[in-house]
Amino acid sequence: MSNKYYTVYASYKDDEVLVDAVKTVRKAEYDIEEVFTPFPVHGLDKAMGLKNTRIAITAFLFGVTGFLTAVFLTNYTMIVDWPQNFGGKPNFSYSENVLSWVTIIFELTVFFAAHLMVITFYMRSRLWPWKEAENPFPSTTDDTFVMEFEVTDKLQDLKSLLETTGTSEINVIEKTEEDV
Repeated sequence: MSNKYYTVYASYKDDEVLVDAVKTVRKAEYDIEEVFTPFPVHGLDKAMGLKNTRIAITAFLFGVTGFLTAVFLTNYTMIVDWPQNFGGKPNFSYSENVLSWVTIIFELTVFFAAHLMVITFYMRSRLWPWKEAENPFPSTTDDTFVMEFEVTDKLQDLKSLLETTGTSEINVIEKTEEDV
């Protein structure tokens, strides 16, 4: 006989009720698989116990990469490869010309940081153009908040706990071991 697994979806109509429900469920030591919301909910990440993101560090590193690329590019093109005289400025010294290239350096720094951050976000989130949507309820893109749980036992305990948190609807999907 195969074991039964249950996917439980608890729907909420208000974001503040959702955050309070997440805190209550986590206090009862249930693992929340995912929370689907139509917009970012302030404080939800802390209530779920998620780790702080390291995306700011990667943004800084991508910006540094853009800065160094811009410095190398301006030095190579304007000093080494094809020096030109613009407005009587000497073309043999990078330090005397760097103020003229601040705009180029700034723009390439921002360009690298922005574009590489978008690529990193999509790769980290596994959001490919051909990927199927993982949203269990289309209403979560409109006005519904949904918590998702995967449980094997204590289904009734979880349902009774969720009913005390102000849920508007509880859906249970039964799965067998082969489905998981």
